[in-house]
Amino acid sequence: MSRPYRGLVVGLLAIVTCSAFEAMAVTTAMPVVAADLGGQRAYGLAFSLYLTASLAATAAAGPWCDHSGPRPSLLTGLGLMCVGLILCGGAWDFGAFTLGRMVSGAGAGFMIVPVYVIIGQALPSALQPVVFGWFSAAWVVPSLVGPYVSGLLAEHVSWRPVFFGVAPIVVAAVIFMWPRVRGLRAPEEKSMASGEGRRRALLGAGLAIGVAAAQWAAQSWVDPALRDALTPTVLGVVGLAGLALVVSTVPRLLPPGSLRIARGLPAVVVVRGLLTLAFFGAEAFIPLMLVDRYGLEPSIAGLALTGGALGWTAGSFAQTKGWLPRPMFLVVGGALLFGCMLSVAAVVSAHAAPLLLALAWAFAGMGMGLSMSTTSVLVLELSDAAARGRNSASLQLADMLGGVIGTAGAGTLYSLLLNPDRTPGTGVFTLLVLVLAVSALLAAVAATRTRTPSPAREADRA
Repeated sequence: MSRPYRGLVVGLLAIVTCSAFEAMAVTTAMPVVAADLGGQRAYGLAFSLYLTASLAATAAAGPWCDHSGPRPSLLTGLGLMCVGLILCGGAWDFGAFTLGRMVSGAGAGFMIVPVYVIIGQALPSALQPVVFGWFSAAWVVPSLVGPYVSGLLAEHVSWRPVFFGVAPIVVAAVIFMWPRVRGLRAPEEKSMASGEGRRRALLGAGLAIGVAAAQWAAQSWVDPALRDALTPTVLGVVGLAGLALVVSTVPRLLPPGSLRIARGLPAVVVVRGLLTLAFFGAEAFIPLMLVDRYGLEPSIAGLALTGGALGWTAGSFAQTKGWLPRPMFLVVGGALLFGCMLSVAAVVSAHAAPLLLALAWAFAGMGMGLSMSTTSVLVLELSDAAARGRNSASLQLADMLGGVIGTAGAGTLYSLLLNPDRTPGTGVFTLLVLVLAVSALLAAVAATRTRTPSPAREADRA
């Protein structure tokens, strides 16, 4: 917070704070939004399509930042995010609401990559882990206030101010940090030619289209109204075409060796994706579990998200102390998330006290805090100046792809298992969490490959 960095850091923290409030508020308000706009069967799409749009934007933002610096991508993301928030707030049906979420997701994708590049360019390496820890702290106030306020608004006033209120603050945050950002330029040494940058952007668009097609086919299959209007052949062709696009584009957007979880940077990126698949897939349904399974009001159910975010903050600050090698933070964090998700499944299955679920989710957040900040620092450590944009984009792409798979998969399973009266059966939530917990276990195992050999060991091998 010294004078050279104060304005920049405060602006960055303000952006993260607004994003945190929007994320926490949306998750808390979603049971009311879905009921108001008739979107119970498409519940998961409001989360997964947000991340799907972010995939395309993130893939384009990486090479854009490498070639033009962080400013154009940052401003584009700002505009799209504001338009999406306004569209969500004014939505007249669930389709319009979902469209607004997609526009907001594209804005988030264009904003997050330049934030990483700005940190890499404008802050010394010694301060970067601290800033990532502060990012987690920036979730504290939104986590304490956001879910409860959002729940109260949704119950007693309207869910629409939840979206309308965020846009002006995001604009103010960018204006506040602009004096320092406007002087940042593209790196002198380019990590890729302009043709390769355009290729990555097109691949990102193809990935997003493939993910969207697969989601649409899956959602249509589980929605009786849509399934009756379409033939199984059409749904199968669209779904398989979408999966083919995903399979053909993902390996070309992630670091080489990611599919085989090669040591170092590829393993770090894979761990990030597996963690977000597990955590965000489950988090989207935590308020719904407490509202439908326990009959709690949305404002009270949202407090479980508060506990998860506070645990995330505690874990993030713990990783700044360096009491373990960075790769071990990933192992511990993944294992902790896995154990806590098993606990959540047990609590829901036994219909035990909801406080136990909230406690388990708080420790799950701690596992994420230990891991997520660590992956961010490791990517910067393993990237030279010219490749920061590309590798940051790959990290965020894995982050969002994991979230898409988690929320879309859980949403599809949830829709499939709904009773005819659109209420979940007893074991639906338990099954959702157990399936997602497998990804957390895989993350803990893959984290053992994030340690890179020391120079001395490499010399001995040579």
